[in-house]
Amino acid sequence: MDDKSKEFLVKYLNNASPTGFETSGQQLWLDYIKPYIDTYQTDVYGSVVGIINPEADYKVVIEAHADEISWFVHYINDQGYIYIRRNGGSDYAIAPSKRVNIHTKKGIVKAVFGWPAIHVRKDEKSDPKPDQKNLCLDCGASNKDEVLSMGIHVGCVVTFEDEFMELNNRYYVGRALDNRIGGFMIAEVARRLKENNVKLDFGVYVVNAVQEEIGLRGAEMISRRIKPNVAIVTDVCHDTQSPLYNKVEQGDQKCGSGPVLTYGPAVQNNLLDLIIQVAEDKELPFQRAAATRFTGTDTDAFAYSAEGVASALISLPLKYMHTTVETVHKDDVENVIRLMYETLLALENGHDFRYIQ
Repeated sequence: MDDKSKEFLVKYLNNASPTGFETSGQQLWLDYIKPYIDTYQTDVYGSVVGIINPEADYKVVIEAHADEISWFVHYINDQGYIYIRRNGGSDYAIAPSKRVNIHTKKGIVKAVFGWPAIHVRKDEKSDPKPDQKNLCLDCGASNKDEVLSMGIHVGCVVTFEDEFMELNNRYYVGRALDNRIGGFMIAEVARRLKENNVKLDFGVYVVNAVQEEIGLRGAEMISRRIKPNVAIVTDVCHDTQSPLYNKVEQGDQKCGSGPVLTYGPAVQNNLLDLIIQVAEDKELPFQRAAATRFTGTDTDAFAYSAEGVASALISLPLKYMHTTVETVHKDDVENVIRLMYETLLALENGHDFRYIQ
């Protein structure tokens, strides 16, 4: 990773892009990727597609999602306390004592998730579990009218203030690595194609989709617009080595041991076999995982769009998902980029992945 890539990564991860409000992050991403693509397209909800070789009939997607979990202002009481509800899979348990940004038309308003002192929580009955009923924000206002005068209203989106850091010169840490680190990785694939002067016979559609966190909605929409032949999706998966994980239930994946390749009904096995062959030929480390009925990622949306799209999932192991300290290994980031890049080089124009021909 060079200085320009690192600067983009930090800026992109620190930017807030809540589900349904991804525009600022999408603009950052597009500005970065523009030198490496031929053209681009957007849709009405904000998904962005960088296109290489747009005239080609055979279309290959590499995809990540851009949105992060967050909160909505839900209710403001007369004393000026602000109650929230989740936008995506936000975790009530991590909210107490966190600093947040409330996004308003007037700009950012700072606030905190207040929580009663330990002294007044002496037994189970008086030690409540954080949830929508008892979590509230304090923006320093004395009453509801003062909150409203700041530009805060029901529907304003709220994000945690935490930003990017490095851990032991080995890990990247921050909120929203799920999955803006994926947006970074697919952009780096496009950059390497351009800088290495690679000319592919097929079209490459570098897709940064919105609204994955509330049901794969952005991928669902953009897949219908592109109508690709192949889709290679990257998202994060759980590192299951840290305490409180159960490997029997969650599998055995580890940060630093390479990309995770998933088996499951939505994953097209011939495409998966190609990716595994590339990893083995290029001596890239990888791990395996098994999904059940679905992968829970945008892979599902692409696989089952239109008449069906040959789709596969290359996951990045991540610690502490849906917290403000999501953690990934630098080597895994590099190896996901390399595996996607090398797979594109190995893919033949017009390849028919059907099981029965």
